[in-house]
Amino acid sequence: MVGPKRPVIVLFGSSIVQYSFRNGGWGATLADLYSRQADVVVRGYAGWNSRQALQVLTTVFPKDSLVQPSLVIVYFGGNDSCKRHPYGLSPHVPLSEYKENMRRIGLYIRGLSETTRVIFLSCPPVSEKMLVESTRTHEACREYSNSCIEMCNELSRTDPSFKVIDMFSAIQKRRDWADTCFVDDGIHFSAVASDILAAEILKAICEAKWDPSLYLDNLQTEFEDVMYPIQPLTQ
Repeated sequence: MVGPKRPVIVLFGSSIVQYSFRNGGWGATLADLYSRQADVVVRGYAGWNSRQALQVLTTVFPKDSLVQPSLVIVYFGGNDSCKRHPYGLSPHVPLSEYKENMRRIGLYIRGLSETTRVIFLSCPPVSEKMLVESTRTHEACREYSNSCIEMCNELSRTDPSFKVIDMFSAIQKRRDWADTCFVDDGIHFSAVASDILAAEILKAICEAKWDPSLYLDNLQTEFEDVMYPIQPLTQ
């Protein structure tokens, strides 16, 4: 830990998270915007599903840690939504299990501290005309997105610490989304999609009725009262 102490924002998920610092990625944007107010930490695991995430949850987020995150942004679903393989050689997770896994992940993270908040990212669409593999479909992404949103809405009815971003709908607000929001594989985000997601995350944080607030304008800027030039240090 590098002091002074700041709020910690953890990005936890599969490749959408792991690659979020590449080429104008949404994680890099958040880290830049919060550069003197909070630490943005990436815990991304390409190819993983919610089942694998649940298995390592206590290792990634130990309850006895001296510093607990103020916010965890959770994304799993794209791999879960892949088609089932007859011999189990697929990251597919059945829809009902996926929903329960995400609920358990959310509740565990929320229990890390009284002030730990959770934002779920629902499954984004895929550009079927760009796909280089046949294991994913736009319709399956829609189903898993809806399941994540439904699960989070159930949690947030009794605990406002939970919020969800409907990535499936947000990305498709652009008329040319299928051509501009993904890299060549039709799955992973281009800078265009990352800009959309970063804006949605900031909007969710701004609108959240969290105490303390984690919105940029409400956080202290580190060393904002230090004036320059400063006097040279005495020997």
